[in-house]
Amino acid sequence: VQLVESRGGLVQAGGSLRLTCAASAISNSINDMSWYRQVPGKQRELGATVIIRSGGSTNYADSVKGRFTISRDNAENTVYLQMNDLKPEDTAVYYCWLQNIWGQNYWGQGTQVTVSS
Repeated sequence: VQLVESRGGLVQAGGSLRLTCAASAISNSINDMSWYRQVPGKQRELGATVIIRSGGSTNYADSVKGRFTISRDNAENTVYLQMNDLKPEDTAVYYCWLQNIWGQNYWGQGTQVTVSS
């Protein structure tokens, strides 16, 4: 399984950005999909920033609640992350992750998001 993330980018504080992650997986074989982030100089956060389960339920880290929205297109094996009202502290490398129905985990290559103040 390969995960291909869209390019991130540079955005001013208060701006918006949308990330996409497409998985080359067998249809209907994906359970959870999520986005993790790694702040410069730190390890990747242990908990997912956002997660969306196969049934559509979602969870968000407190730091992004109300600003980020995760969604998925199961037919396209794609997960989206809409980020609004971005803050400088959102600057990080964002990694897409999925777990399939066999319990296997896969990561994307990471995409840089930089928010300027």
